[in-house]
Order: sequence, then structure tokens, then C-alpha cells
Amino acid sequence: MLILNFSHPLTDEQIGQIQEITGQKIDEVRQIQTHFDNEKPFDEQVEEVIKACNLTSLEWQTLPTLIVPPAFNFIAVTLLAALHGLIGYFPPVIRLKPVKDTVPPRFEVAEIINLQQVREKFRQKR
Repeated sequence: MLILNFSHPLTDEQIGQIQEITGQKIDEVRQIQTHFDNEKPFDEQVEEVIKACNLTSLEWQTLPTLIVPPAFNFIAVTLLAALHGLIGYFPPVIRLKPVKDTVPPRFEVAEIINLQQVREKFRQKR
């Protein structure tokens, strides 16, 4: 499985947690930078971020992939909309949470959110 990480680097411990939750081996983690210029349109900058992932159209549609979304919400939602267009569905995302009472702060994997499943669940409530 491929992880596209648009946020802070993942630790070996976090990668192990992801493997445990998914029951799948992580073959590769790609760290993708997402520092945006607030004076430029985000959709154009997301396009550059997607190019930096270095995946073909076929790979976008067939590789088992998890996403660690960017921390900045406007980048994250624009990226997810673009990825839905490329992949044909919302990709699953990794949610991290702080470990309580740690100094310095540490983060652990809270869950893998199946965004497509969430979409389908709420689509039925229309």
C-alpha cells in the first residue's frame, strides 16, 4: 500500500499502527510538500501538488493508497476534491491524534476514515 503524506512526516511507530489497522503492508510513504501561497488560487497549486505525487492516471485509479491530508483545511478540501476527480471516489484518509500527557507532544494514529463510505452513508439521507 502507498501512503501519500501531505502533512508532517510519519514515524515508524505510526506506520506500524497503520499496518495494524489496515492489515496491509505499507510499501512506500511519499512525503509531499503543501506550502501554498495565499495570494494564488488553490486549485492551481493543488494541481502542482498532485504532479509532485508522480503517479500515472492508471496508478491513481488502481494503487491501494491512503492519504494523510494537509493540516490546513482549505488545502485539504481542495486536494480531496481534485483527488476524487482523478480517482473516481474519495480516498481513505489517516487521522492522527495527540497522545495524552506527552512532552514533547507525540501523535498516534486515531483511525483510517473511509471517506467514500461516509459519502455513501450520508447520500442515503438526502
